[in-house]
Amino acid sequence: MSRLKTRLTEYIREAGPISVAEYMTFCLLDPVNGYYPTRDPLGSDGDFITAPEISQMFGEVLGLWCVQSWIDLGRPPEVNLIELGPGRGIMMSDMLRAAKLDSAFQQAVRVTLVEASSALEAVQGRTLASCGLPVMWASDLAQVPAGPSIIIGNEFLDCLPIRQLICADRFAGHEGWVERRVGLNEDGDFRFVKDDTPISSDLAATLPAGAADARNDDLLEINPSAAQLLDQINARFQDYPGRALFIDYGPDSTEFGDSLQALKRHEKVGVFSDPGNTDLTARVDFAALHQTAQSIGLDATEAVPQREFLSKLGIEMRAVALARAKPEAKDTLTRQFHRLTAEDEMGTLFKAMVVQSQGLPMPLGLR
Repeated sequence: MSRLKTRLTEYIREAGPISVAEYMTFCLLDPVNGYYPTRDPLGSDGDFITAPEISQMFGEVLGLWCVQSWIDLGRPPEVNLIELGPGRGIMMSDMLRAAKLDSAFQQAVRVTLVEASSALEAVQGRTLASCGLPVMWASDLAQVPAGPSIIIGNEFLDCLPIRQLICADRFAGHEGWVERRVGLNEDGDFRFVKDDTPISSDLAATLPAGAADARNDDLLEINPSAAQLLDQINARFQDYPGRALFIDYGPDSTEFGDSLQALKRHEKVGVFSDPGNTDLTARVDFAALHQTAQSIGLDATEAVPQREFLSKLGIEMRAVALARAKPEAKDTLTRQFHRLTAEDEMGTLFKAMVVQSQGLPMPLGLR
């Protein structure tokens, strides 16, 4: 039994069943035995691979998107370029290389990486050592200096801790929901348990509009951490103009069902199989994200499929240019392009969405 599993078991025995969000927080962020603070989980040798690791084209077209966003913000003399959960720093490196096409943006940009893992921070430092710009790190968005901001979060929202609710009585409104928690069975192993009492009024107030379509026994996932992040973004954008782009997997309308999954060595494993040593993620409810953003005064775009977003940013032209420059890499580039944009790969499963200050133009690639 791993140290974290032992600690979690003892904690649940003493305190009773915990929320799925608490379980995810322990597993992913515990500073001693948690998943992210203790390892580099990315790449072919890790547990999962993200779009920037698949192809340089992804970060390059996003770099040009950032230049256009800076123009939309009014070309401020200084702008914060903030990446949430920057992995190995590969996407930021590709973005900055492409953004060198605009020297004025290059002079204005101030790079900050929001990272909770000291292991990944060291990797990011090596990746960006030759980027030509000073790079700062912060453990939280609130620590980033004030000012006009462009925020990027690629596969960031899916690892934020979720709570799982079950519709016990579809005719009882908000009081018809109970929480699904993590408890112990008779052998001391983790299992899901269902509360006997309705959720609190505060938690009920966070239910998305789509919850009204639930039937008895439907499971709904909500993301209080994403709502808190939007509050932080809104506070930042109240004083200075800003734009935040999120790219992640999930539907553009609220769906029911259990999407919590664990990954290890690129394979799905049980969510209780090895706490602290597997990545835990859940799909993003973009409809709920849009609803929350608008409710606090942010402008929000629709969530568009990744293939549409990247196409509007010119990824096809970039692929052709790279293939012409290196004909021997054409087959590799074709495979990379397919993986990023095809319907049976990341093209439609992943979505892009922007929240921004009121009054800014429609962001490039969105609608």
